Amino acid sequence: MTLSSKKTRIGAVRYLNARPLTHALARTAPCAEVIFDFPSRLAERLAADDLDVAMIPSIEYARHSGYRIVSDACIACQGPVLSVRLYGRAPAKEIRTLALDEGSRTSAVLAQILLGEQFGVRPEIEPLPLGADISEAATDAVLLIGDRGMAPVNGKFEFTWDLGQRWTDWSGLPFVFALWIARPEADSPGLARALAEARDEGVRRLEEIARQESPKLAISTAECLTYLRDHLHFCFGPREQAGLERFFELARQHGFVSGQWSVGSGQ
Repeated sequence: MTLSSKKTRIGAVRYLNARPLTHALARTAPCAEVIFDFPSRLAERLAADDLDVAMIPSIEYARHSGYRIVSDACIACQGPVLSVRLYGRAPAKEIRTLALDEGSRTSAVLAQILLGEQFGVRPEIEPLPLGADISEAATDAVLLIGDRGMAPVNGKFEFTWDLGQRWTDWSGLPFVFALWIARPEADSPGLARALAEARDEGVRRLEEIARQESPKLAISTAECLTYLRDHLHFCFGPREQAGLERFFELARQHGFVSGQWSVGSGQ
């Protein structure tokens, strides 16, 4: 299945966790222009009409009326995700300052929700630039995501949270980090199927992806495959929808979003 002859601008996440969704896009969407960037930047470019559809942080769907979920392909977990970690230099109940990875939006909200719900704290926020090391943040806690969230860090920490595990243990639901979202005026016949076909082919080729990507992150092929196969899943089903609804409701209660939304894939 291919898209129409009209060139569609697709924003794709550059992290390893999105590779199963993008590995086959050149085949399934041959008429599209695929632009790779960090999740937060993709969200900005979609809002600015620089993209027609993008894999953006799930929280951005709740922040923009008119956005459409256009595929049942997503980036989600149910349990430890390995690539989204909160490092605490003080006990959680004493966290007063928090540095947030500038590549993140969904995980940034999730970290603050968990700290607020479980320990009643609302820390002062500072950005951690994309090129910065964790040692450059003097805050009580630091959030790292994506490829650098998987890398070993130096320093002494009171706790390290895998936010996927923390959410699942607390809520009993999967967590959805990112979704394929389209602007309201975007019109691309065949888009949903092209994105789903790319996902399905990518999932079939996890071993190949792991061999290609592991040297870039200086991890073994086995570690890379375990991450993609055992810690992530890529289908936005009923339980993922329930988890996303729960997250959005908590985000509303904590003042991170307002208004109403409807969660469901655009297939």
